[in-house]
Amino acid sequence: MANYIKEIRELVGHKPIILNASGGLVTNERHEALLNLRTDTHNWSLPGGYLEYGETFATACIREVKEDSGLDVEIIQSLGIFDQGFTTYPNGDVTQVISQLYWVKPTGGHLLPAATDETLDLQYFPLDDLPPLLNQQTADMLAAAQTYFAQQNHQ
Repeated sequence: MANYIKEIRELVGHKPIILNASGGLVTNERHEALLNLRTDTHNWSLPGGYLEYGETFATACIREVKEDSGLDVEIIQSLGIFDQGFTTYPNGDVTQVISQLYWVKPTGGHLLPAATDETLDLQYFPLDDLPPLLNQQTADMLAAAQTYFAQQNHQ
């Protein structure tokens, strides 16, 4: 399907729906997280997005990180599923998002040199000093990443 979510929204309007999403945590050598400044909400989130019909969480993650950041990535590890993501978008769409978060490693590509229709800016942020985020689910995912890296440092 060309744009699964658009087709669903044409049928249900702004009614609350459940959607599946996948995100990629790209980190630098200091374990700072790459975040993208979104064009729709003007706050920060992890590169990622909704699955298209027929996609897996993994393939959606790789596709969405490329779209949002310009980076080609491979998955290192799953960091969990997050199912308490409630968002009302500026256009009135309401969603509960079930998100799979992966820690990913860049294998090619380059950070986007200019704004796109989805990303205004890209920056790395320390996990304990984050900008205004899209929603609580994004905060929960970044907190899980911080816990994961803290545990790895103590092993």
